[in-house]
Amino acid sequence: MAEMRPLIAGNWKMHGTTEALAEARALAGNLKADPTPPRVALCPPHTLVAQMAWALRGSQVEVGGQDCHVEPKGAFTGDVSAEMLADAGARLVIIAHSERRAAYGETDEIAADKTRAALRAGLEPIVCVGETLAEREAGNTLDVVGRQVRGSLPRELAGRAFAVAYEPVWAIGTGLTPTVAQIEEVHRAIRAILAEMFGAEGQGAPILYGGSVNPKNAAEILRVPEVGGALVGGASLKCADFEAIVRAA
Repeated sequence: MAEMRPLIAGNWKMHGTTEALAEARALAGNLKADPTPPRVALCPPHTLVAQMAWALRGSQVEVGGQDCHVEPKGAFTGDVSAEMLADAGARLVIIAHSERRAAYGETDEIAADKTRAALRAGLEPIVCVGETLAEREAGNTLDVVGRQVRGSLPRELAGRAFAVAYEPVWAIGTGLTPTVAQIEEVHRAIRAILAEMFGAEGQGAPILYGGSVNPKNAAEILRVPEVGGALVGGASLKCADFEAIVRAA
């Protein structure tokens, strides 16, 4: 099997207006001379997807969305469909980020439905899983993450490109990160489930780590077995910080 190409995805969350596209352009320009970079993607707010896709056309940086509705169209005020993201130039979409699970009550079933929607529109889903601090302290991490993986990844993913992002909820935006051993334990467990669900194809999907990834800890995290990239939050907003993470892969 060919060596897996790392995926470094930046989640801008609810940050960024048109002027922030300068950071994306700078990143693309700086990576242009690198003949073998990892896959790099930026997931801006919906309002910037089309503008960013245009600004980065022809570059090595892909564009993704942060969420999508399960339906292709309809009376869903404030929502965006996977088809609309694809039409705007997105190639990937984040599914069931922990902030969506916590603030909007997104379940594994909803995550699976949104993943199907992404596939329907030709988008590559990045499906997020992860435990809370209470679940970690109770020793339930592998049970929680295992349930989320099995429940959030539909069988329709077989033969399709996708990624799983492990993001311990207690490490997102807190500056805290699990130990290398803790990260490895969870990523190995996820890999075993992917192999169980999808056979040999389950060995090819990158498992990203997300949770306070920054230029200082990126190299150590990205060396952990079964870590196939990173889902980066705040550090993806500035070209210099995100480029440093990309180059650590």
